[in-house]
Amino acid sequence: MTNDPDWYREGLPHIWLPYTQMKTVTPPLAVASTKGSRIRLADGRELIDGNASWWTACHGYNHPHIVDALERQMKRMPHVMLGGLVHEQALTLARRLAALLPGDLDHVFFSDSGSVAVEVAMKMATQYWLNRGVRGRTKFVAFKGGYHGDTFATMAVCDPEEGMHSLFTGALPEHFVVDLPRNEEAAATLDAFLARHADKIAGIVVEPFVQGAGGMLFHGGECLQRLRRLADEYDLILIFDEIFTGFGRTGPMFACEAAYVTPDIITLGKGLSGGTLPLAATVASKKIFEAFWSDDPLHALMHGPTFMGNALACAAANAALDLFESEPRLLQAAEIGKFLAPRLGRCLELPGVKDVRVRGAIGVVELDAVGDLDALKRSFVEKGVFIRPFRNIVYLTPALTIGHADLDVLAKAIFDVLRAR
Repeated sequence: MTNDPDWYREGLPHIWLPYTQMKTVTPPLAVASTKGSRIRLADGRELIDGNASWWTACHGYNHPHIVDALERQMKRMPHVMLGGLVHEQALTLARRLAALLPGDLDHVFFSDSGSVAVEVAMKMATQYWLNRGVRGRTKFVAFKGGYHGDTFATMAVCDPEEGMHSLFTGALPEHFVVDLPRNEEAAATLDAFLARHADKIAGIVVEPFVQGAGGMLFHGGECLQRLRRLADEYDLILIFDEIFTGFGRTGPMFACEAAYVTPDIITLGKGLSGGTLPLAATVASKKIFEAFWSDDPLHALMHGPTFMGNALACAAANAALDLFESEPRLLQAAEIGKFLAPRLGRCLELPGVKDVRVRGAIGVVELDAVGDLDALKRSFVEKGVFIRPFRNIVYLTPALTIGHADLDVLAKAIFDVLRAR
């Protein structure tokens, strides 16, 4: 006799779960409710969430300010199409994002997922050249260890060998995936490469500071400054994918700020709506926007997700931005890093631990190998925490509002589980 709720038993056979071999998957945990940094399961157990639902819930779950904003907006208007219509929440959010972002990143195109936001950025960069009468610039430079989404265009600019999309080799458009210019030697190599191929390249796509799902790989601001110089030298569109790194995750509001680099296009998502509703944005500079400003209808950006600028999602995002203004989120992100560094650093004493790295509100323990990933996940649940490692990476991306007591439990669980392996 199972204690699983009816909705779980009756619905589970019909759901197709992400990143999962459905035949062999360990049954997922049934969630009843959330609050702050806690997930309450249907069986009554409570877990401290170390990943903030793929780092979206930056203000914690169920923040009352966001909940109130959603309730008010629901009564007024949950959604209206942006085709021929606009509404207050979308325009207010676009204005606020433009004011927050550096330089002249002033033109906001909304979508409903990070992958689509990156696809829109790639489409903008490609059409930028077409609108200027330049043909043949259709390739992108992306980087080993990178990840930009699971749709076809974005899979094509992920790492083709180390990433999760190697199965699709031959089915995807081919772009140039090269080494990040982490040092001057690598920068010289990239420079020589661009000198040979620039006339085929529309732009460069990079995750600033941290390559997330590709392995939580870190690099510095100098790397991004080199990319800006090379993009300028070879007249390429520089795209920063800040779906992961934006909204305080690496410390500053946006990673590009700390690097003192303004890209031509930036993509935002994840924490944009405070982890409540699907929302993403592709924000273009004046240079990009002006290439579409024309009397020729064919120069328009012909793209329009059905739920783009959804009023509920934009209301949540405006409320989430309120919290960045009224509560010390960036200070909290810095404090998380300071707190995690020594506690995760202890893991370097353990056999099989290859590296420990911390940046902002991101903590990473890299292992030599993981034999049974599902067993590792179960071990964390037994410790009262929800931590979802991938490949050989155990990581924490908690809510920026998490308390030190809960953070200590998360770090201790990692140390204890890895010690017991």
